Amino acid sequence: MAISKRAEPALLTDQVYATIHEAILNGDLPAGSRLTVRELAEQVGTSAMPVREAIRRLEEAGMVERQPHRGAVVKALTLEELVHVYDIRRLLEVEAARLGAERITAEDCDRMQAEYDLMREAIDDHRVPALLDHDEAMLAILYNAAGNPFLVQVIRNLWLQCRAYKIVGATGTLETPGDDSLWRYQQDLIAAARHNDPIGAAAVNDASLANATDRIKALLAAQPSGR
Repeated sequence: MAISKRAEPALLTDQVYATIHEAILNGDLPAGSRLTVRELAEQVGTSAMPVREAIRRLEEAGMVERQPHRGAVVKALTLEELVHVYDIRRLLEVEAARLGAERITAEDCDRMQAEYDLMREAIDDHRVPALLDHDEAMLAILYNAAGNPFLVQVIRNLWLQCRAYKIVGATGTLETPGDDSLWRYQQDLIAAARHNDPIGAAAVNDASLANATDRIKALLAAQPSGR
């Protein structure tokens, strides 16, 4: 009974964390949103303590920051951070694609195709969080084939940290007629994987991430807060 009682606050904090975390990932709490403990506690139906702990954990995850006179806010988007994060993604994900393409099976390629098809449906419906989820699921299948779970975990953490940038990029691209960059590279990546072509897979990922960096950089620069 004592263990169970101690676990209850932690479980509640986990639930609050998951709720706020999902709201940030889905864009319901966009960059710059203030995270007021009292308001969030009322919305999720808890006391202030689990909300404070959840916000602290979000700070540790790099998704929330403290600002003078504002308190905790969803981390703002900056061109400098965009470049740094995407440079690291290119280093890791190009290598993950190369290693994964060498070892991936036909069955896993079929799973990639299934996620790609769901991603295309989400693109057609302009469902940004869903298209990002399926894109990441497709990439994770390829990266997991590399056989290095630590590499995949590091990449997943980077995806979380740059989710707001991904939302900006995907939303802006969907609003640009004739831009096929949300699906063209993924289509080529699946083809390279099916041929167990590590050089081709690495080249596609490198080009895809370079393109994403340029697209998001242009979109941020066009915003009043971009720099």
